[in-house]
Amino acid sequence: MMPPMAAPPLGPILVVDDDPKILALVRTYLERERYPVVTAADGRAALQAIEQLAPRLVVLDLMIPEIDGLAVIRRARELGDVPILVLSARGSVGDRILGLTEGADDYLPKPFSPAELVVRVRTILRRTERRPGAGSILAIADLELDADRHAALVGGRPVALTTVELRLLAALLDADGRVLGRDRLLDAIHGEGEGDVLDRAIDQYVKRLREKLGDDPAMPRYVATVRGAGYRAAGPVERRMAAR
Repeated sequence: MMPPMAAPPLGPILVVDDDPKILALVRTYLERERYPVVTAADGRAALQAIEQLAPRLVVLDLMIPEIDGLAVIRRARELGDVPILVLSARGSVGDRILGLTEGADDYLPKPFSPAELVVRVRTILRRTERRPGAGSILAIADLELDADRHAALVGGRPVALTTVELRLLAALLDADGRVLGRDRLLDAIHGEGEGDVLDRAIDQYVKRLREKLGDDPAMPRYVATVRGAGYRAAGPVERRMAAR
């Protein structure tokens, strides 16, 4: 009997910042936790590393040369679903909401605590390995979501969703008609204890998700608004085992 094949090694954590002191500090704390780390000082080098190294997670400054951080997030989302933690001096509520709605998984303003950064990295990695609906396909109307493969189909055609949008959709469908408030949805997307991100960020996520799915909020097929309470699946959800 052949021994089972070993799982492929996890990629490194990519840290992107144009400040060498920040790069050195973050690298030191992550390597203490035995995470392999690679660094990049600009957006162009960051995208090359994402394409070539398939990092496990990206810690990303927004104000970087060559290609700015928001453009890096958008391009990374086209390439795949690597988790992204923004680490930026642009720490206003508007900046944080913008970064998150562009597809970042979490946002830590500078100045920051390196210990908190490590905790957030652990939380993101833990969360990305435990998704709602894992191991099954969730379907509503002509929409199918395969959480394990990070794939959504509408009418049999793939829809490009960010990691955050996939988590949001998975949480709503997994609830099978139950109303989820904005706090619950924020927990599903960004982890418990992230309530400092304004609730209105959820409304932006839902708006973008609906646009990509072609869902009319006045006559929803997939995501329904429950005024004053939150959101729910717009109809019955079918759950079936995914073919492996």
